[in-house]
Amino acid sequence: MKTVGELGEDGLIARICAGLAKGGEVVVGPGDDCAVVGSGDVLTLLKTDAVVAGIHFLQNEDARRVGWKAVARVLSDFAAMGGKPGELMVTLALESTTPVRWVGELYEGMANCLKKHGGVIVGGETTSLPEGAPAMISVAGRGTVRASQVVTRSGGRPGDAIYVTGTLGGSIRGKHLDFTPRLKEANWLSQHFKIKAMMDLSDGLAKDLPRLARMSGCGFTIDRETLPLSKGVSVEEALGDGEDYELLFTSGDEMEGTWAATFPDLPLTKIGELTREKDDHLEGGWDHFKR
Repeated sequence: MKTVGELGEDGLIARICAGLAKGGEVVVGPGDDCAVVGSGDVLTLLKTDAVVAGIHFLQNEDARRVGWKAVARVLSDFAAMGGKPGELMVTLALESTTPVRWVGELYEGMANCLKKHGGVIVGGETTSLPEGAPAMISVAGRGTVRASQVVTRSGGRPGDAIYVTGTLGGSIRGKHLDFTPRLKEANWLSQHFKIKAMMDLSDGLAKDLPRLARMSGCGFTIDRETLPLSKGVSVEEALGDGEDYELLFTSGDEMEGTWAATFPDLPLTKIGELTREKDDHLEGGWDHFKR
């Protein structure tokens, strides 16, 4: 009997999604950073995400940093669709021996992130775990996006330039807990340029760029020498570390000069191009079931 480890994360998701019904108001269904539903000028974004002790954070990590990360991951996905955050619901799965102080600090971190970037917690659920099980924080959220600004992973075309914001690699040194969801930048991009395809970099460029290209029906080429490396990391780490939470997008527009004038403290780098050939691939990146 085949296991999920043998199938891999992408294969498992594809198998699950193949049997899902499609509703009448679904604009974008499974497979993108968020689902998009509704009609009219303003659409609804739906997203859920989870962080688990031992996978996404260490057991002894500052709970405020864990709380920030738990909600920032959902906000980052709203950004990747060109939207903004709305209401969030939080599910906590904890051992009964978890200190109440830890939970308070967890919510303090969530509140700090939402105060800075938008969104509000409106409810959730708590459940107990068996002794020794790792804590899990799951965040489900609703955002909004103008219909004219929706950006998916599937809109890229051959000849599009491939861009990334910020720098890549080295997230394990702490960036994965303190990152800034690129809501402001994504909104600006979708207002001022024709962004063809976009996603946030959560599993590493080596894993996420092939996903974007595949959904756009394209291949890709990249120039490894142009990759914007975080301080002290190698090209391989920039490709495969994951949890950068930067924007990866494609466009036919030239924007570097305007970007530099608008966001002088955040690099924007053209790293390659989408192609008609579909056989390019990269090694590395994160897969939850193949480790």
